[in-house]
Amino acid sequence: MTKLEKLVDAFAQNVAAQTDEIFHGSAAKGNRHAKRYIAAFDKLCSHGDAGRDALAALFTHPRMDVRVMAAAFLLRHRTAEAKAVLEEAARGKGLAALEAQQTLKHWEDGTWALDPG
Repeated sequence: MTKLEKLVDAFAQNVAAQTDEIFHGSAAKGNRHAKRYIAAFDKLCSHGDAGRDALAALFTHPRMDVRVMAAAFLLRHRTAEAKAVLEEAARGKGLAALEAQQTLKHWEDGTWALDPG
């Protein structure tokens, strides 16, 4: 597994773990996982577009929450693909759908700022 693949895997594992902790009522534990996937994203960005492109592999991840989070972070870099993932998720139900809806809203109103470039 390459360094970029390991970072993508860490991103996915920690997004999933955060979601699981939230469902178990532990926001504090969930926040620790959020810090870890944000750190993984920052390390991916240190590799420039290659790092961001590696994260796009998660657009087809089996878990919707992981797909949504990857798309949210990649809106500026892979706009059309990320929006398609978010729009599909937004039509669903649950936490991932809500996150997708909010991300699209912030993108459309100009307040999205996860990866300023």
